[in-house]
Amino acid sequence: MNKASTATGAIAAILAVLFARTCADAQRLPSNAPTREQLANDDKLFVTLADKSLKWEEPAEPTRIAGPLYFVGTKGLGVFLFTTSDGHILMNTGMPSSGPMIVDSIRKLGFKPGDIKIMINGHAHIDHAGAFAYLKQLTGAKLAVMKDDVPAMESGDKADFKYADDLVYPAVKVDRVLRDGDTIRMGDVLLTAYHTPGHTRGATTWVANLVVDGKAYIVAFPDGAGFNPGYRLAKNPSYPGIAEDYRRTHHVLEMLKPDIWLAQHNEYFDLEGKRERAKTEGIRAWIDPEGYRRFIAQKKREFEDEVDLELSGGVK
Repeated sequence: MNKASTATGAIAAILAVLFARTCADAQRLPSNAPTREQLANDDKLFVTLADKSLKWEEPAEPTRIAGPLYFVGTKGLGVFLFTTSDGHILMNTGMPSSGPMIVDSIRKLGFKPGDIKIMINGHAHIDHAGAFAYLKQLTGAKLAVMKDDVPAMESGDKADFKYADDLVYPAVKVDRVLRDGDTIRMGDVLLTAYHTPGHTRGATTWVANLVVDGKAYIVAFPDGAGFNPGYRLAKNPSYPGIAEDYRRTHHVLEMLKPDIWLAQHNEYFDLEGKRERAKTEGIRAWIDPEGYRRFIAQKKREFEDEVDLELSGGVK
């Protein structure tokens, strides 16, 4: 079996397990697929499968999305750079190994990593926060984080409510503690932070207001609505109030009306498809308000299905 088919099979196995809601679904899974219970109980198995099959640690070509906004992440993970004449803002990193890849992407675009003045994040898991310590040491940038994720960032995500100490990364000092509705402005870029907890206690949805060629665009980076194998939402909840947090987050995300939306995982917003179309369509390829609405509706539906499954005894 070649590498491509192995990766495809791993992706299919992970997705099949995540979305196998009934016994009939489970019977259709590949024979080599890990069970829900295995993924829920073995954190390192889950992250290793996701890492390899979704290419979290493989370098990707950087690309311009809209005006001052660029993609500088890996093949699987969304990392974004906002450039201004006053300095740059970096949103997210990837796994701990991603630091040099992000730096290379920034340089390939013609920008200097040392001009990054502020770093922000979506949530404090290893696949999005793993290289902040590296990049902070390299650039001297200040890190701004939603208050409920500050302990995770500053401990390297020790004592996580799901992963305990299984998925730790280099700890990093937070310079600015954010609260719901806080803003970050640099040059002509304005970013608003919305507290959207659930996936982590401090998950943050960012909304950017950009002007490109005289036209205004709202760009959203939704976060907080997803859940991983082993999360408990209704019975013996992973943390007190988690279900209420998710439902509030769904409401916040439903109220947003972005022109463009991006995310921490590239498959969510079809990075490759939109990047290819942008070669001929330009910024129009990234405009996708319907796709955003479908994505949020899907996340809400998956959450309610999982709650129903727990309450019916379908999750051990």
